[in-house]
Amino acid sequence: MKARDAARFIDISCVRTHNTYQDIFEMAQLGKKYGFINVHVLPAWVSTLVDLMKDVDNVYVGAPVGFPSGGHNSKTKLLEAKLLIDDGVQEMDIVMNVGKFKSKEYDYVFNELKDIIEFAQGKVRKIKVIIEINALNDEEMLKACQLVIDSGADYIKTGTGWIPGDANIERVKLIKQYCKDKIKVKVAGGIRTREDFINLINLGVERMGINTKSAIEIVESFI
Repeated sequence: MKARDAARFIDISCVRTHNTYQDIFEMAQLGKKYGFINVHVLPAWVSTLVDLMKDVDNVYVGAPVGFPSGGHNSKTKLLEAKLLIDDGVQEMDIVMNVGKFKSKEYDYVFNELKDIIEFAQGKVRKIKVIIEINALNDEEMLKACQLVIDSGADYIKTGTGWIPGDANIERVKLIKQYCKDKIKVKVAGGIRTREDFINLINLGVERMGINTKSAIEIVESFI
């Protein structure tokens, strides 16, 4: 695998409370330099990042819906998705309402996701749903996978990075075995080395959210 190929598996982000314009500017430059497939920001920064990335056509701007808790009102999340699209977002990561899910309000969770996804399909490149696996047991995790498959999303994403704990590779393996080719998988959390990266590639993971420092080190290891 060449460095440029490795970068096409990686999303980098500036989604912390304290991230400034300078942080986002620097991330944009790194996105262009290395060719990471997605650069991700909080909703208020989408139009800024779209402007910073206007001279490249192979690095996409992403942002979350309902971040980080997923506990927003469904109408609020749908409106947020609409506003992100108005601002030019190209990929969208929707945080599932984990509290409702764990309360077994599955219809609520499904209908919320379906409404957002049906609105966004055709307007963005990819839609991911974050299920926050570190808040779920294995049975809940696989049920959440099925719900996301049924919702029509392009990807299941393992977590936001705001709940303690990394994405355990054995649990990722469970997800891949369950989902097969029905949906793609994005893993976020704990991917720090070339070995971590290769292990996930070998499992068939299609996308990874990696902190920028580790992402650069991993990509440069393929040069």
